Formats: sequence, C-alpha cells, structure tokens
Amino acid sequence: MKKQLLHVLLTLLALHAQAQQPEHNLRFDSLASSWDEAIPLGNATLGVLIWQKDGRVRFSLDRSDLWDQRPMKGLHRKEFSYQWVQQQVAKKEYKPVQEYLDAPYDREPAPTKIPGSALEFNLQNPGQVQFAELHLATALCRVKWSSGILLTSFVHATRPAGWFRFENVTGNFLPQLVPPKYQGAVTVSGDPVGGDDLSRLGYSNGTLTKQTNSITYRQQGWSGFSYEISVRWKNNGHTIEGTWSISSHVAGKASATASAVTQKSLVTGYNNAYTSHSSWWKNFWSKSAIHVPNDTIEKQWYLEQYKFGSASRKGAPPISLQAVWTADNGRIPPWKGDYHHDLNTQLSYWPSYSANHLDEGMAYLDHLDGNKANYKRYTKLYFGVNGLAVPGVTTLDGTEMGGWIQYSLSPTVSCWLAQHFYLQWRYSMNRGFLQQRAYPWIKETASFIENITRLNADGYRQLPISSSPEINNNSLQAWFTQNTNYDLALMKFVFNAAAELAIELGLNKEAAHWKKTESQFADFAVTPQQQLMFAPTLPYNQSHRHFSHAMAIHPLGLIKWEDGPQAQAIISNTIRLLDSIGPSAWCGYSYAWLANLKARAKDGRGALTALQVFAKAFCSPNSFHLNGDQTKSGYSSFQYRPFTLEGNFAFAAGLQEMLLQSYAGFIEIMPAIPVEWKDVSFNQLRAEGALLVSAKKTNGQIKEVKIIAEKAGTTKLKLPFQQYTVTQQNKVTANTAEDGFITLTCQPGAVIVLQRQ
Repeated sequence: MKKQLLHVLLTLLALHAQAQQPEHNLRFDSLASSWDEAIPLGNATLGVLIWQKDGRVRFSLDRSDLWDQRPMKGLHRKEFSYQWVQQQVAKKEYKPVQEYLDAPYDREPAPTKIPGSALEFNLQNPGQVQFAELHLATALCRVKWSSGILLTSFVHATRPAGWFRFENVTGNFLPQLVPPKYQGAVTVSGDPVGGDDLSRLGYSNGTLTKQTNSITYRQQGWSGFSYEISVRWKNNGHTIEGTWSISSHVAGKASATASAVTQKSLVTGYNNAYTSHSSWWKNFWSKSAIHVPNDTIEKQWYLEQYKFGSASRKGAPPISLQAVWTADNGRIPPWKGDYHHDLNTQLSYWPSYSANHLDEGMAYLDHLDGNKANYKRYTKLYFGVNGLAVPGVTTLDGTEMGGWIQYSLSPTVSCWLAQHFYLQWRYSMNRGFLQQRAYPWIKETASFIENITRLNADGYRQLPISSSPEINNNSLQAWFTQNTNYDLALMKFVFNAAAELAIELGLNKEAAHWKKTESQFADFAVTPQQQLMFAPTLPYNQSHRHFSHAMAIHPLGLIKWEDGPQAQAIISNTIRLLDSIGPSAWCGYSYAWLANLKARAKDGRGALTALQVFAKAFCSPNSFHLNGDQTKSGYSSFQYRPFTLEGNFAFAAGLQEMLLQSYAGFIEIMPAIPVEWKDVSFNQLRAEGALLVSAKKTNGQIKEVKIIAEKAGTTKLKLPFQQYTVTQQNKVTANTAEDGFITLTCQPGAVIVLQRQ
C-alpha cells in the first residue's frame, strides 16, 4: 500500500512539474522605444505599457471603460432597416447603403475607446539599461540601470491601482503626467485602421493639478462622461514608492475617484499590496500548465495566458480589440478599439475553456447579458422582429456602430456568441448557468433566426440575404441570395444547441421544435472535390483572412473528423485548398485559426507550422499580435502593424487543441502532436463535462493520464495505450469497451489515474 501511495505521489508531482518557469519571462537589454513593444501590465480594468520615450521612462496608462459613447452620427436614419437593405440589394443600388450605414464609421471619430494618459519619469543619470523584464509568475515589471537604479512595477490583480517603486534614486524625483493630445490641429481624419487624431473628438482642455507628492488630472469627455487620473508617491531616502489609478465617471452615477483610491493605496503600502497581488497570480497559474519540446511555442503560450489573465476578469469589461492597452500615439486606436463580434471577441475567448480559466471567461458573458436589453432594442429597430440579435461592431454598452454592414449588422452574430454560452455550460456543467443564462440566450437567438428566415421554393429555410465575412468586402457582391456556409453553420449550430439544452432541462416540446426547425436547413455547400464553399454560387477561390466558410469544422464542430471518411474528406480537402491558394491576404489570426483547424484534422505537424509562423512573423517582441507580416517574408501581403489581441488568444487555443480535445463526445489525449514531440505534458487542462485532465508523454509514449471530475456524470476516454494499470481510483466506476474507449461514471470529486503498463 505504501509503495502504491508513493507511486501516486510521484505521478502527481510529475504531472504538476511543468508550471510557469523563468524562461517564459519577457527579458530585454533595453526598454522598448515604441508603445506596441512595451512591457504590458493589467488587471482587465487598468492597464499600463512601460517603455521609453525621448530618454524618459514612460507609463502609458489606460482603463477599459474609458469610452466616448456618443451615437454614431448619421447612422440612425429611417433607412436603418434590414428590409430597406434587402430592397437596395434587389435593385442593385448599393451606394446609398454604403453612404448611410457604412461611411459614418470611417467618417466620424466616435464612438470610440479613448486613452488615459502617460506618466513619465526623467531619471537623473540612470546609465544604461541592464535589463527590462516582465516576471510572469507575479505579473511584475523590473528594470535595472547601470547606475543601480531599480524600477519595479505592477498593476494590482484585484484593486484599481497600479504601483511603482524606484530604488537607489538620487537627485530630484518629479514625475510628469502627460495628457493625451485631445486638442490641436487635425492632421489625420477618416482612417479607422491607423486611427484619427484624438483632437477630432473636440474635448476641452483637462485640468492638471500638481502638489508636492501628487498629481491629479481630470478630463471631460462627451455628454457628462469624465475621468480622473491620480498619482501619489512618497520618498523613503533613496527609494520612492508610488501608486496611480484612473476612475471613470458617468453623470448621475456615483463612483470612487482615482484620488481616493491612491490615497488609500499609499496607506496600504507597496509591500502589502504586492503580497495580495502576487497571491492572486499564484492561484491563476495553478489552474493549468503545459510543456512541449519547442521553447518558442511553449513561451508564447505562457505569454498568452498572462495576457488573458491581465485582460479579462469578472467585474470588468471583456477583451475588446486592444483591451487595457490602448495605443499611445496621439490617435484614436485601430478600429476605434471597439468590440468586433464578427471574429475578434470570439477568438479572444477560445482558450478560456480548456485552459481552465472559466472565471475569467465569464467577463465576456456578463458583458453580453448585461447589454441584452440594448441588443433587443437593436433587434426590433433594425430587423423589425422579436428575439435576440447582436450588432457585429459595438460600443462598450452594446450599441451598434455601423461599418461594413454585411458584418457589423449581420443577423447571425448572436449565434456565434451563443456558442460561448454553450461552451461555458459544457465545460462547467453549472446547471444554474444553463437554466438562467445559457438556454435563455440560445433560445432567444434561435427564436430571432426563426423569425427572419423563410422556407424557399425547395422547402429549405434561408435568410433573405446572406454574407460571409469579409468576402467581396463591402460591395453589392458581398450579399448572396442563398445561405452562405458561414451563416448556415451558425444557424444550424444554434438550433442544435437549443435542442440539446432543452432536452437537458426536460423541455421536450421545445426541443422537438428546435430539432424540426434545424432539419429545415439545407446541407453545406461543397464542391465536387469535397471542399467547403463560401456559398453555393462561390467556391473558395481567393486568399482571405477570415476562414468563414470553414466555421462548420472549427469552431462549431458540426463537421467532425470523428464522423468518418466523408467528414474527413471534407475537412482535409477544405484545409488543403486553404494551403494551396495561399496566405497572401491572411492576417496573423488566420495562422492561429489554421492551427485550430489542423488540430481538429489531427495534423500535428501542420498545426505546429501555423503556430510557428504566427509567433515568428506576426508578433511584436513583447508578444503582441500586430496583424501583418513583420518579417516581410511572404507570409502575408499585409505588412502593417495594428495591434489586436484575438490572434494571440487563438494561438493559445490552437496549442490546447493539439494537446486535448473533448468536443466530439469523448476525451482524446494529445490528438494532434507532431511525431517528433517525444516528451510532452500538461496539467489540469479542462474537458467538456467539468473534467480536469493531466497527461504525460515520455520517449514518444503517453505514460500517464489523470482525470478529476468536478461534477457527477459519465464520460468516455479514448485510451492512449492498450495495456494500462489504474493506480488511483476514487468515486469513479471504469468500464473498458472493446473499441479502445473506457467509460467513466463519476461522482463529484472523482479521481482516476491510469498508467501505461
């Protein structure tokens, strides 16, 4: 018995051995000279980028709810109507649609996310930077100069305050708060990608108040919105400790000021704040870990986990295009820093589920549910029916912003968002969430789709007009009179999910209705070569960044490799066509998405190659996804560098898909690992069914698998070895089938460990 317990202990130690390590840290021999290469810190409410500008240490300060939410001028006119757009498409008169519903997004500077301010430190004779480091384990930035000056800084994990400490400082210490350039001449206008000048917003001068050991800045925004930035510090000989905060204020709503926060924080002190801060991050890193025999890929994954933990928390707004790291360049952020639901927000939350960060992922769903009343207003206003639709491009409170309306006003956006409610349920098995939030969202979305689709002459249900992001851009040809595979996949998914969840809740009559409605949709459009098409009239014949035609493969999983030869042919041939046409019009996130697709096709080598290209060519030195090919090596014709986050998080999800899959009704261990990866391990990745899975592969063979069940239920594991020994079994019944699977019937807290014989 003692020998068996010792073996179990050693097994658990082995499975836990691959936690976040020092080699995953960011470490440079100088401070970055560009904001998008800076060291990022954040807690989803506050963020800071630490870099150097004109010889000064610069903190670019940000807060996620700093928003100018004025209505999009010129958008909400009488023509703001799905029916009117259909009429214009039928008449082939599309210029008015572009002018009325698209042009305002390019023409108007707001609504938009806005930056906070910059805090600068002009150190006296600091010497050369010896190192600038981001310590991931504690989310701490450290910078040391040859003079001995040491800067440490963090944004507190759970409080609205950032901290800095300078040690070995001599001479005067006078921080400067540098407000954004909200005033001045306008030199850039109508550039949503590069960003208009901030002065286009028309704000009056803010007020800057300096005292002996504090600075306060107050800025009025649009229509009663304002924000305050406060910085306080104290001198302890040659050590200066300081704290900063940003508070946002809406007329009629009381909220604590930044000044009050920093006053309280300074009393708490740097050391006490750091202790509680680092404790939160210790818990965050305990949730999951991986080890793969590729240093670049492994480090990138840990950097993505770090950014996810820094950018998404319950109680804070979810990840927007740039989250808490708005551009510090005197301009409005790329694409206004808004919420793009035609891909960007969805990809950003892909890794939360299997990485075992469901709590952080709830920020997204809380935001969506919190804005539901506004979405329903939009649904009735634009589509003229009841149910739930979400604009593809929105402000902080969910208000539509227009833009290319095939996507910004797409009718199937809420279907894609519904998958995140579905996944949160499947990975958590939280019945309260299922009943009170997941099923209501999916049901209302399904009702909306049912209300706007009609049976055609062939008896199939279809949209009046359909599109596929962002095929044929913003032209008349972007509309199709038959369902695109993109829209079709999303509609099929939402009715399937509605039926499944209704059955789970015992709502058999509703389930039967959803099943019947789903059966009224046609099959996917496929070429004679078994390749998914954009639409029945358009094959995949052009390089494009958005793999909208392949939604049924991933992320929706409607066409599964596990379904057999026909499904495998469609998946293989669709991916092969993507590769053959090439990446000239891809962005970085395209490679991250491709890795997920190839992992679903069990192509470990292909998935790894896509991840390697992403990390090498599309990321800044600080790991930020910059969209274009920074190496100019032919990986894309896009060579620009607007920073957005979805590619980063899709990368993490891609590696997780290589390590663990559970979407097909069973758990599969390391289903898409390159053959040359002989030693691989992961700890507490999460599978559907509220199951935590750990596994270890050594010398090319999977040696051990551990499964912990949080909830009661039955699951199947595809055995990764033929002969095995159960070295630990508690609260679980295991039955081995002849087909290479084992069925596990678990009670809450069940644990089973299997070891290769």
